[in-house]
Amino acid sequence: MVRGMDALPSLSAEACYRAVMARDARFDGRFHTCVKTTGIYCRPVCPARTPLFGNVEFVASAAEAEAKGYRPCLRCRPETAPDYSAWRGEVTTGGAWRGTANTVSRALQMIDEGALDEDGLERLADRLGVGERHLRRLFRAHLGASPVAVAQTRRVRLAKALLHQTRLPMAEVALASGFGSVRRFNETFQALYGRPPSALRRGAVEEAGAGVELSLSWRPPYELEALMAALADRGDRVEGGVWSRALDAAIDGTSGRVEVQAGSGNALQVRVEADRLEALPRVLARVRRVFDLGHDPEALMRDLGGDPALGPRVTARPGLRLPGLWVLDDGAMAPADRWPDPDTEALAEGWRPWRAYAALYLTMDEENADAKRA
Repeated sequence: MVRGMDALPSLSAEACYRAVMARDARFDGRFHTCVKTTGIYCRPVCPARTPLFGNVEFVASAAEAEAKGYRPCLRCRPETAPDYSAWRGEVTTGGAWRGTANTVSRALQMIDEGALDEDGLERLADRLGVGERHLRRLFRAHLGASPVAVAQTRRVRLAKALLHQTRLPMAEVALASGFGSVRRFNETFQALYGRPPSALRRGAVEEAGAGVELSLSWRPPYELEALMAALADRGDRVEGGVWSRALDAAIDGTSGRVEVQAGSGNALQVRVEADRLEALPRVLARVRRVFDLGHDPEALMRDLGGDPALGPRVTARPGLRLPGLWVLDDGAMAPADRWPDPDTEALAEGWRPWRAYAALYLTMDEENADAKRA
């Protein structure tokens, strides 16, 4: 079994290695390959020569890889992998495991929004309704790393994306990625990469223009047109294939605007114009949630593919995504597992932790039937 991936028992070390050899994009972001002989960790789709099976180990998260002393690969750039903040763990291992996986999933989304940049671990645990020590144990069990280590890894990943994809000055990169100071930013990169962050920037530095543009990856298949239509139907602003939203200082920590449209490859192109760059992690986390970029189609098929009612629907359209809420509440249930009708909630128990997706597929059938009758 893969160390730190107990929540995904279907992914043995052998299964991970097969995905690495095939460079299977479906597994991008689900695990990382640590190469013992070089001390680096890679994405499953890394173009470098595949190392021998005996020279690798597989971990559940980038944070775990870094905690074990591995450095990010500069070739496949793990920071560009599809987000896994919507990670939900394994369904078939029992109710208690599902409950703790739900807690970790909610914690990851809060960390994405900068919960540990603004407050400490104790405050995060309070929001989740658990003790601080228990939360650390859950992260160790599910992800192989502490919440603080996960938050640090996410800061580094965002900073590296900003270094590669924008012309922001170094001080603004540090600010926008959640580091409290330029000194801390420089020290972290020196310790992790053995070089200052400026050495990782590609191309000549130019003056930064208005707004920040970044690519956010998704895991295929992905029905972007269907998701855009669903967002428009619920009242979001979608024009000419571009989703947009005004940023509110009281809600988002900054005023400004964010726009999202199809990008190149398996990615969305996101443009953020913000008065306060410190709010960028929160804005990007909310974009990821709205566009369901952390969804794992393979895990959904694994858990619901054999269901008599949902299996055929999921098989027919595996790229459907769940339109997410812009603001994440502190509710006890992860958004993906929320059933819309309290009166029939007990009937959907077997579809956990995917009940919101089950409702999405069932509602789609009802809408298609209504359209045919019309």
